Amino acid sequence: MSEPTTPRTSAPGPEPRPEPAAAPAPSLPVPAPLTPRLLGWEVVCVLALSLGASAVSAVISFTGSLTAPGGLAEQTANLVVPRAEAERPWLDLSRQLYSLVFAMAPVLLVVHLLHRTRESARTIGFDLRRPGFDLASGAGLAALIGCGGLVVYLVSWRLGLTVTVAPSSLEQHWWQYPVLILQAVKNGVLEEVIVVGYLMLRLGQMGWSPVRIIAASAVLRAFYHLYQGVGMFFGNLVMGVVFCWCYRRWGRVGPLIAAHSLIDIAAFAGSVLLIGKVGWLPG
Repeated sequence: MSEPTTPRTSAPGPEPRPEPAAAPAPSLPVPAPLTPRLLGWEVVCVLALSLGASAVSAVISFTGSLTAPGGLAEQTANLVVPRAEAERPWLDLSRQLYSLVFAMAPVLLVVHLLHRTRESARTIGFDLRRPGFDLASGAGLAALIGCGGLVVYLVSWRLGLTVTVAPSSLEQHWWQYPVLILQAVKNGVLEEVIVVGYLMLRLGQMGWSPVRIIAASAVLRAFYHLYQGVGMFFGNLVMGVVFCWCYRRWGRVGPLIAAHSLIDIAAFAGSVLLIGKVGWLPG
């Protein structure tokens, strides 16, 4: 009879190490309470990255025109210029599109800042909720401001108070008119969203009176057009007051963007078609 066997046991191994505890997810910072001082610095930053910087550049350009030989009418302000040699049209087109895209960065910043304060682009009427109203109102406003602006430009140029404005000096390429149209729309969106919609909203939240807000917006618009001369400075000052009044009435920048875009489309395309072919238009 065989002897009973004892079960064989393996030598005890090392104790399993516990899994390390996952690090707690970092908590989101609590937004600082909005104060007039905080909003004021926000406005300063937005303008420093956009049309406030343009105003400083315009003052410097105007000073240069004043101190140059001859009167203001002897100087020329080129708005849309080639960015490459004539024999390299695709490089020129690439740089034109690049400048158009990144010129819209301040608008994206403004929309982002509005969302951070639980507002949105709809707060200032920068949307497509009322396209018919925006286009119709904008077309009427463009006819009024555009005709008046042309008269101011021609009279002030004859008086030597305005430089010769060359809206476009692009070469004759197939993409010339599409680029000019995009430039016009870019100007309309950038200026009206920042100088009217955003600026009037924030200054109102800071406790400014309506008269003071309209004056600030209109003066800023006039200053970043100062490079065109004294006449266009006052012309854009009036335009700024009218556009601010319309915004307060309609509560939307959509019609202002449409009006501004149509004015610039007519100016850019008209310069290509008419300058050098009609005697009454400087150029």
